[in-house]
Amino acid sequence: MDELAFADATTLAGRIKAREISSTKLLEHYISRMEKYNPEINAIICTQLDKARDRARQADEALAAGEDWGPLHGVPMTVKESFNLKGLPTTWGDPQLRDNIADHDAVACMRLQAAGAVIFGKTNVPINLADMQSFNDVYGTTNNPHDLERGPGGSSGGAAAAIAAGLSGLEMGSDIGGSIRNPAHYCGVFGHKATWGVLPLRGHAKPGVLTPSDISVIGPLARSAEDLRLVMEIVGGADDIHLPGWKLELPRPTQKSLGEYKIAVWADDACAPVDQSVIERVLMVAKLVEDAGGEVDFTARPEFDATDSHLQYTNLLHSAMAARQPDEVFEKQRLQRESLADGDDSALAQVLTASTLYYRDWHRHNENRTHLRWAWHRFFQEFDLLLTPMCVTSAFAHDQNPNMGGRAQIVNNERRPYFEQIFWAGLTGVSYLPSTVVPTGLDNQGLPIGVQIVGREMGDLFTIDFARQVDAEIGGFVPAVAYRD
Repeated sequence: MDELAFADATTLAGRIKAREISSTKLLEHYISRMEKYNPEINAIICTQLDKARDRARQADEALAAGEDWGPLHGVPMTVKESFNLKGLPTTWGDPQLRDNIADHDAVACMRLQAAGAVIFGKTNVPINLADMQSFNDVYGTTNNPHDLERGPGGSSGGAAAAIAAGLSGLEMGSDIGGSIRNPAHYCGVFGHKATWGVLPLRGHAKPGVLTPSDISVIGPLARSAEDLRLVMEIVGGADDIHLPGWKLELPRPTQKSLGEYKIAVWADDACAPVDQSVIERVLMVAKLVEDAGGEVDFTARPEFDATDSHLQYTNLLHSAMAARQPDEVFEKQRLQRESLADGDDSALAQVLTASTLYYRDWHRHNENRTHLRWAWHRFFQEFDLLLTPMCVTSAFAHDQNPNMGGRAQIVNNERRPYFEQIFWAGLTGVSYLPSTVVPTGLDNQGLPIGVQIVGREMGDLFTIDFARQVDAEIGGFVPAVAYRD
């Protein structure tokens, strides 16, 4: 196996600093793999190779002169297409933005580069970051490295595919409805959705937008939990406008072993039934805690109704995503809403209503969300963490039916609505909670399955460290077989 390509960023940085390999050689190694394998995966969709080569050379010269740029010194990496990188297009997969060339770097990219990273390209997304697959008319379709006939997830699908196939050292994605977490699950990598507001969003937006989107966060995808922690420390903290007034200090976990945790397990729910193969992985991780002497509760739940929680999430989600739509699309949705029959409670009616909320209605949902946040706060006074599924199955076959309502997934041999499984993303996302996806190996089809680890607000380092300890027991990351050479 190509040990270099599949090493985590922490290891790569250590090898560069120890002069075991140069940044230039490592970058060329990833470029050669990209040229060989990316045409069939289509994970990396635009590059800045000349700029990256210059920076890698400078990183090597700096090291030779005794300069240490930081914890990612010389590590080649990529970022999701929706992040601004000066000189590269930021389209969000939308053909109308094909000619939108960024004139500045996103804050996250600036901080990663300040820590020494060499960003050499960007990875694919669905149009407007609004799907659990990653295809669009600008860049085409991204395939799952574990099975090219299946999708890698979305909207950070290209990011997860690049990490799983050993095409990049590290990735940065974003998440409003599982967009870091479901690709991590489907591609078998580590992913972290940060507590809302902990990582600055500026520069991850369409042209002219500065206001951080509700629910939306950014976060890393990687081949180890240690890389997730590293990125949180590098990127985390206030943006410039607040930087003089506060400093981020996330609480650090004190548990030294799995046996010191008290966790709850929510392995299935009628709101989004889960395939037995996925449930078994959630229970497997719970058993690791039990066997180590920790406490596990399979029935404890926060003090709210799950169906109502999901209703608040879908209303706030569609409202936030509608803000990204062009005026003409919003106006069309508004007219459609006005034409609905009284009492229409169809899925379409719910989406149209949520997408065109009046502020008073949005405020009511936000108030309900605040009650959910406090219910979670009380829950995490008793439990350290919660384990849940991330997705209801392993990776599914490509389905590009433009009518998303006509798509479906097969769960326990039953046809289920395509977007039903967003319940597991929204359960935590609506309340701004951090969650980490840890890979647990492959199923009997050779496809990855991940488990979601949820913590209290600002408990990011707890979920990440638990993932590290789980990985130490089971070695969950498995490189995609076809790309190990």
